[in-house]
Amino acid sequence: MRSLIWLSLGAAVGVVAYRAVQQLRGEPTGGGLNRAANRVAESAAHFAEDVRRAMAAREAELRSALGIEG
Repeated sequence: MRSLIWLSLGAAVGVVAYRAVQQLRGEPTGGGLNRAANRVAESAAHFAEDVRRAMAAREAELRSALGIEG
């Protein structure tokens, strides 16, 4: 009986959380999840670009140190 109560409570919390997330995602204004997701995506893109740039610089250093023309 106790586990049924906890199961019901967990399902209710899940439904409420799901509906709150869906409502935030659907808001075109007001800084919902869409805006936050865009910021995260832009941050990831900038980070990836920085990594590529640093990787190319390090590769050039290694090629120069080893005397490899590339």
